[in-house]
Amino acid sequence: MTNAPAASPDQSPHEPIKPSATRVLRQFRVVFNAVKTHFQQVEKQAGIGGAQVWALSVVQANPGIGVGELARAMDIHQSTASNLVKSLVSRQLLGTTRDEQDRRAVRLSVSEAGLAVLASAPAPFAGVLPDALNALDEVTLARLDNDLEQLITVLGGDAGAAQTPLAPL
Repeated sequence: MTNAPAASPDQSPHEPIKPSATRVLRQFRVVFNAVKTHFQQVEKQAGIGGAQVWALSVVQANPGIGVGELARAMDIHQSTASNLVKSLVSRQLLGTTRDEQDRRAVRLSVSEAGLAVLASAPAPFAGVLPDALNALDEVTLARLDNDLEQLITVLGGDAGAAQTPLAPL
């Protein structure tokens, strides 16, 4: 975790937040609350976390996918994908088989119990934020990318967090 950034040169720590900053802060609250509400709904209806539902849905759409391919499909670290898979296998929601050519590689499949969980989970399986971002046009996404990059720089954000799912595992 990084330390909070110092106040900007034009704002002391005791000055009120600018009205424009307050408006943007409110928009972030709306976004975060929409994401949180969706994850709570997923957990309530499916009984597992949002990242687990997403992983199940990726495996369902790609039977026989490997852990590395799952990580790439979800844009997460391979170790995170491996932890998701371990959890889902232990709950008997995913099945594993060894690859015939490379016995070290594992191929994944969704079990009947996993299919039942997916049937009970609210869409979108990837989450409301990735779904909403995917619906935006390229110009808007480019602008958001640039603006958020600036915000992350001011925050001193950890670039390593970029491949960590928002949903708790």
